[in-house]
Amino acid sequence: MKTNITYVSVIVMHIFIGIIIYLNESLAKLYFFMALFYFLHQIITAPNHLKTFEILKACAYFVGAEILLRMTKGSISYEAGKYLVIVLMIMGMFYKGLSGKGYPYFIYLMFLVPSIFVASTTLSFDANFRTNIAFVLSGPVCLGIAALYCYDKKVNIRQLHKILLFMVLPIIANTAYIFVYNPSVRDVLSGTGSNRSASGGWGANQVSTILGLGMFIMAIRLFTKSPSLGLKILNLAIFSAISFRAIVTFSRGGVITAVIAILAFLGMYYLKVSKKRKSEIIKISLLFLFTIVATWVISSSQTDGYVDLRYANKDHLGREKSDVTTGRGQLFEEELAGFLSNPFFGIGSSRAKDQRIEIDGQGVTSHSETSRLLAEHGMFGVIILLILLFKPLEFRSRNKKSYFFYAFLCFWFATINHSSMRIAAPAFIYALALLNVTYEKNPLHRKQLK
Repeated sequence: MKTNITYVSVIVMHIFIGIIIYLNESLAKLYFFMALFYFLHQIITAPNHLKTFEILKACAYFVGAEILLRMTKGSISYEAGKYLVIVLMIMGMFYKGLSGKGYPYFIYLMFLVPSIFVASTTLSFDANFRTNIAFVLSGPVCLGIAALYCYDKKVNIRQLHKILLFMVLPIIANTAYIFVYNPSVRDVLSGTGSNRSASGGWGANQVSTILGLGMFIMAIRLFTKSPSLGLKILNLAIFSAISFRAIVTFSRGGVITAVIAILAFLGMYYLKVSKKRKSEIIKISLLFLFTIVATWVISSSQTDGYVDLRYANKDHLGREKSDVTTGRGQLFEEELAGFLSNPFFGIGSSRAKDQRIEIDGQGVTSHSETSRLLAEHGMFGVIILLILLFKPLEFRSRNKKSYFFYAFLCFWFATINHSSMRIAAPAFIYALALLNVTYEKNPLHRKQLK
C-alpha cells in the first residue's frame, strides 16, 4: 500500500512541476540543478553494489526530461541531455569498470573519429566546425559510451522497472506542461502537417518521440506493475493523456515507434509468463484496446478529423500526398548518393547538412541515422551499423532472460530512422537492451521434518 501511495505522490508532484514551470519558466533551471544535485548525491553516497542502479536512474531521468528542459531553456546547453548521460556513464566506469566482451563498442567509437578529419577538409568555410561536429556526433558517442558501460551489467527486474519509472516521470511533467501551454488543439489547427503549437511550442518530431517513449513505458507499467484496479485506471489515464498529446503533434514517428515497441514487448512478455498470467494479460489487453480507441476518437474529434487525414497521408482537403515520408525519402536518397560518391571515408561529419545549405540554401538535418552514417562515415559507417545490429543479437544468444530486449531494440531502430539521434532517448534505450537482467527466484517452502 505504501508503494502505491509513493507512486501516486511522485506522479502528482511531476504534474505540478510541469504546470509550475509553464507558469514561470525561470524555475526550469532550478528544477534542472535540483535534479542534478539530487542524483549526484545518490550516486556518490550509494553503496558499491547499488552504484550501477543509481547511475542508470540518473541517466533515465535526464533522458526523460531532455525535451522539457530544451523547451524551457532549463538545462545548461541544448545537448545537455546527451552530455549528462556520457558523463554519468563515465563516472560509472570508474566505479564499476567494463565488461571485456563489450569491446566492439570501443571499436565503434574509434570508427567515428576518421569522419572528423574528413570533415576538416570538406566542410564549407562558413560552417562552424566545432558546433556542427558536436551536433552530429553527440548522439552516436552517447550510444557508444552507454553501450560500453551497460554491456552485461547485472540489474534485477525490480531495478529495471524503477529505472523506467524514473524515465517516465519527467515525461509526465512534460505532458502537463504541453496541456497548459495548449489546452485547445482546435484553436491552433492549420492543416495536417506537424504542429509546433500543439507540441508545446517545440519541434513536433522531438516531442512526438519523447511522448512515444512515455506511451511505451506506461504500457509496460499497465501490464506489469498494476496489481489493483485503481492502479490500472491511473496508468491507463496517464497513457491516454500522453498518447493524446503525442497524436495531436501530427508527427507520426513517435506514435508509430511506440506501437511497434509495445507490440514487441507484449509478444515477448506473453511468451515468458505462466498460463494464469496469460489470461490476465488478455483481459488487460481488452481494456487497453478500448482506451486506445477512445483516445483516438477524442483526438479525431479535437482536430476535426485532421489527425485521421494525417495518418492516411492526406492533406486538409482530403487529397493524397505524393510523399508519405514528408521529404525524408529524398534526404535518404541524397545521403546514399553521398556514400556512393565517397564509399571509403565518406563525406565527413555534418557534411550532408552542409551540402544542403550550399545547394538549397537551408540546412535540413537528416532524419535517418542509418543513411547519415553511410554518407558521412563511408565503409566505417557500414562496420558501425553491423556492430550496432549484430552485437546485441550475439549478446541475446547467450542471455535470453530479458523480455524487454526486442522492445528496446525496436524502439532504438525505429527512432533513429524517423528522428535520427536528435535526443538521448534512442542511445540510452539501446544500452538498456544490453543489461543482464536477473529475476528473483520464488522461495521454496518445504515442510519441516518432525
